[in-house]
Amino acid sequence: MSLTMDATTPTKNNNDKVSSLELDNVQPVSSPLRKLVVVASIAAGIQFGWALQLSLLTPYVQTLGVPHVWSSFIWLCGPISGLLVQPIVGYYSDRSTSRFGRRRPFIFSGAVAVAFAVFLIGYAADLGHSFGDDLSKKTRPRAVTFFVIGFWILDVANNMLQGPCRAFLADLAAGDDKKMRTANGFFSFFMAVGNILGYAAGSYSKLHKIFPFTETEACNVFCANLKSCFFFSILLLIILATGALIYVEDTPKTKPEVKDDDETPVTCFGELFGAFKELKRPMWILMLVTAVNWIAWFPFFLFDTDWMGREVYGGVSGEKAYDTGVRVGSLGLMLNAVVLGLMSLAVEPLGKLVGGIKRLWGIVNFILAICLAMTVLITKIAEHERHTSGGATIGHPSDGIKVGTMLLFAILGIPMAVRNFSIPSLGSCSFMVQQLYRRFSKKIILFKSNGLYNCWTVLYSTEGPLDEYYYLMSLVFILY
Repeated sequence: MSLTMDATTPTKNNNDKVSSLELDNVQPVSSPLRKLVVVASIAAGIQFGWALQLSLLTPYVQTLGVPHVWSSFIWLCGPISGLLVQPIVGYYSDRSTSRFGRRRPFIFSGAVAVAFAVFLIGYAADLGHSFGDDLSKKTRPRAVTFFVIGFWILDVANNMLQGPCRAFLADLAAGDDKKMRTANGFFSFFMAVGNILGYAAGSYSKLHKIFPFTETEACNVFCANLKSCFFFSILLLIILATGALIYVEDTPKTKPEVKDDDETPVTCFGELFGAFKELKRPMWILMLVTAVNWIAWFPFFLFDTDWMGREVYGGVSGEKAYDTGVRVGSLGLMLNAVVLGLMSLAVEPLGKLVGGIKRLWGIVNFILAICLAMTVLITKIAEHERHTSGGATIGHPSDGIKVGTMLLFAILGIPMAVRNFSIPSLGSCSFMVQQLYRRFSKKIILFKSNGLYNCWTVLYSTEGPLDEYYYLMSLVFILY
């Protein structure tokens, strides 16, 4: 009997080894499409806040006394937080052993931080007044301080949300190429939905009447509208994030699994920069083109509504003509978001129609270059109208200029969808799926191209007094 046991024991151990190897080779099963859609829908809540940030905060900070030429420096927080926060969040998210999962704790923390930041931004004027700002003076330093703190927290929180959401989608797709493309498409679609809602809210001048308490001695109608918009932003984000966190399971990693993944004790940024060696040439080209592309886009996003208020409507910050131009600019951005949403779902069919994705990519380059050139032409025509009318058209540009600007915003949704959201995602996901469960894969694809983009936006956020030339600078880069 002893001999039998000795003979069978090795066999049992060998079977254990075989079954262990078999288990290691089993690929995770992808989640149902409905769960990917629920997680992707968080993008609508994130983008609602981004839309308000892009369309209203540059004009708003000028009402607090920050000069126009220096307002762009506040936007440094976006690229800097993107460079630092997303890699760090991605690194620790991948290694999280929380019982709530790897992604959900970061998504929850990001949503809470967004709510706090939005409160600081919306109530910056009131808080500054409470701490001693003199409303009779143009510059309110305490209000500006609260605004900048809230602005930086908001950008950090948005990066805490966006990175883990995309990584969560990659986890749920589990290496399924088709589902990863579909998830990216839905993420872009919900980003467009959030843009539409955010820009629509920003373009409506009577939203503050829903919350009468928002208008105070220190907070005028424009400020009250901003508060009201942010209330809706928080509500939407809480609903979507809560639904995703409750409905979609996030399988936690055990400590032995994390230890097995970390073969060498390398720091977050050491591992991130070391992973450059694993990138193939097509991914380098894709990321560099995306980074250069954003050189053209970022100045437009930074000053689009300000451009409408100053250059097209001829107003100055705080005047009715300027505020009207900002609201009309938000309406134009809403049209832009509608086109972006439709185009993000039609990229693959359009690519087949024109003879391939590469050809479609080339076509939209020319569309973008033409549209950026048209901003200069529209500015000159509006200036000429005001000069010839003796200033009578200030705040009331001709119908031709209004229609032209709306068409410009709408058409720009085409290159935005094709160049910035859909094709880079489609191109990167094919590489990502091949290496999804290899070391570094998620961090590199989800965070590195964003890092290159952030390097360039740091440059544009500091252009300050040279910002009147940004259209021409953007056009040069696109033609290049």
